[in-house]
Amino acid sequence: MASDQRAEIEARIPHRAPFLFVDRIVEQTEETIITEWTVSPELEAFRGHYPGNPVLPGVLSAEFCFQSAALLFSDPGADAPTGGVPVLTKIEDARYKRMVRPGETITARLELTEKLGPARYMRGQVRCGDELVLRIAFVVALTEVQPA
Repeated sequence: MASDQRAEIEARIPHRAPFLFVDRIVEQTEETIITEWTVSPELEAFRGHYPGNPVLPGVLSAEFCFQSAALLFSDPGADAPTGGVPVLTKIEDARYKRMVRPGETITARLELTEKLGPARYMRGQVRCGDELVLRIAFVVALTEVQPA
């Protein structure tokens, strides 16, 4: 990952290695975002998730979407509370269609479908090339950052 992309991502969301899964922002508008993640063969999860036949845990594909949504709403024009962060409040639907293996690059395409107070309803897909990995709908609520 280019260090300038990493710096931009880290400036916009609180996630850090080893739990930062977005490598690149490919495209972004006010209501959509496309991101990429090249899944490292050294990812710690592969040590214990189907050893000898490593498969990316589905929950990490979903987390990739949640982090991408956080990036969408971290944009200064995103109508988020000042210093606010999106927190996952609901997974409405998640359908897994394909396994992801070490070294593959996956792409998330997310769309804001509704705003209701601090809640942001999202719909998205994760693909590996032309193949559907995950179709998901979820809700994040924009919250104020709490002091540590």
